[in-house]
Amino acid sequence: MTYDIDDVPQPPGATDDRLRGMLLGVAIGDALGNTTESLNPEQRREAHGEVTDYLPNRWADDMPVGVPSDDTQLTFWTVESLLEQGHIDPEDLLERFSDEEIFGPGHGVERAVEAYQYGSNWKDAGEPSGGNGALMRISPVVLPHLPTGGRQLWEDVVFATMITHSDEMAVVASVGFTGLLYELFGATPDEPSGEWWVDQFVKYARPVESGETYPSRSPHVDFEGTLCDMVERHMRRAAEGYISVVDACNTWYSGAYLLETVPSALLILARHGDDPEQAIIRAVNDTRDNGTIAAIVGSAVGALHGASAFPKRWVENLTGRTRKDDDGHVFDLIDEAIETFGLEQ
Repeated sequence: MTYDIDDVPQPPGATDDRLRGMLLGVAIGDALGNTTESLNPEQRREAHGEVTDYLPNRWADDMPVGVPSDDTQLTFWTVESLLEQGHIDPEDLLERFSDEEIFGPGHGVERAVEAYQYGSNWKDAGEPSGGNGALMRISPVVLPHLPTGGRQLWEDVVFATMITHSDEMAVVASVGFTGLLYELFGATPDEPSGEWWVDQFVKYARPVESGETYPSRSPHVDFEGTLCDMVERHMRRAAEGYISVVDACNTWYSGAYLLETVPSALLILARHGDDPEQAIIRAVNDTRDNGTIAAIVGSAVGALHGASAFPKRWVENLTGRTRKDDDGHVFDLIDEAIETFGLEQ
């Protein structure tokens, strides 16, 4: 599979701290959001006020610590596979997803896993789903390609996406966000502006689009078009600051549908990408599918600012689980990934 996308150069800023930040940001964002996921922002605020730290979690004896959901699990099982295989192996990935207990999988992942368990080939297991279950776990795919770049990256992104989400918009979102991550590794923390986030995403995502259109679910947005159309028509204007993040996300909705997830994540980054803590807090508080959107935002601000920019309380109170009883495994996998794929020791 090839697309009319420029080869990706080696990012000059892929330090160990930024690699750690990209991966750790997924786990932190997921854990901060997943205890109040699927609540509307108004309901969440009424029940919990402004969420800035981990809430008591029933899976950790009601302690206020960071516990994973499927976002963290699938991301770090992808890291496990990359460390063992050295590259994206679609069969190995889907087999891992099928062999483990996933905490709250989305419909696309759940159906793909069931299809694989009932004998479907990995090439046929993916669902034609526009959900965000592939985008949320895509960040580790860049790891083997950091030293060299090249078109093989795009093939790996497509395979990693289509094992569960065989949908054009899912592939477009994954390619666009992966290209954005590459650009972030090479950017200085004060470089990206509001327009920059839109431009970089569309630069990589637009060449993948064939023109297939998708409708908005929101009655407040009269739209049917491609994902890049949605980002450019609606999110770009919102990035200029005429409307608050929560009001914009309420307008186009901020659920697991990529036509909502991607504009919401990019808007938060456009407004708050210079402040990693505030970016993640806004994702947690101002969106509906807040665990996943915060995980996506977390990976981006982590790649730009590095893990050292995250509040210590978020890192220290993260259990680091990917399963029920493997506390600390996230941190071990990050260390191993840096040793294996890191560019700067």
